[in-house]
Order: sequence, then structure tokens, then C-alpha cells
Amino acid sequence: MKNRAAYFGVFTALALIFSYIETLIPIQFGTPGIKLGLANLVVVIVLFKTGWKEALLLSVTRIVLAGFIFGSLFSIVYSLAGGVLSLGIMTLLARTGRFSVAGVSMAGGVSHNIGQLIVAMLAVETYQVGYYLPVLLIAGLITGAVIGAVAGEVLKRIRNIERI
Repeated sequence: MKNRAAYFGVFTALALIFSYIETLIPIQFGTPGIKLGLANLVVVIVLFKTGWKEALLLSVTRIVLAGFIFGSLFSIVYSLAGGVLSLGIMTLLARTGRFSVAGVSMAGGVSHNIGQLIVAMLAVETYQVGYYLPVLLIAGLITGAVIGAVAGEVLKRIRNIERI
């Protein structure tokens, strides 16, 4: 594939822009750690358009860069835990061919929150943060559905573009 580095640069830039935009949204959902996950839109598109290896590289690169630019080392650890678990689950479900883009994204949203919750339990050395689980599951389903619906529409419109 030609221009692979250029495509990767564009996708990374888009994911970082979406991460930045999300920092500007002043909406608080009442529970720590709940975000829309705009940057995951790019990851889902790359997963379906190119494959899991490229999506993993993009996800890790975006998380590390965004963490250093907009967050902290601890936010990088939380995001990596959620991002890697999420991408693993999304990859498995996408490979079956039995789930829509929105379904895969919803599973990704839920598993991302579970990954972050596991890190939180380890960090504070108590299972009591697990009480957030029901709220995080609902939030992951909702945000995953939104991101998945948008990603599905984008994928329909770029279907004619060469496989990158």
C-alpha cells in the first residue's frame, strides 16, 4: 500500500483533534471518567477500513500523545487499559462478521470503561469503585452507539476509497 505513513499521519491528527475538541466540551456527566470518546470514532473507522494492527498503533499513539498534551501520566495508564481492552474486544467481534459497526463500537465503549475501572480498583486498592460499574456500562453503551452510528455512516461514504 502506498502512502501508508501519510494515511497514518492524517488519522493520528484527526484523533488528536477529536481528543482536543472533547477537552473543550464543558459537559460533566456526574460520574468521573465518562466522556463521549470522539477520538474512538477514528479508531473504529481504521479498524474496519484497514485492520486491527493499524487500529492498535493508532489508538496507542493517540492515547500517549493526547495524554502528554492534554492529560497526565496517570490518564495515559487509564486510557491505555481501556483502549487496549476495547480494541481487543472490538477486533474479535468485527472478525465474526455478525455485528454491525454500532454493535462493535458499543462493545468497545463498555469494555473501555471496564478496563479503566479495573485500573482504578488496582490504583486505590479497593473494589468499592466497582459500584460505578452499572453507570459506566450504560454510558459505554450510549457513547458506543453514538460513535458506532457515526462511524458506520462514514464507512458507507468512504467505501469507494481504496483499502488503506
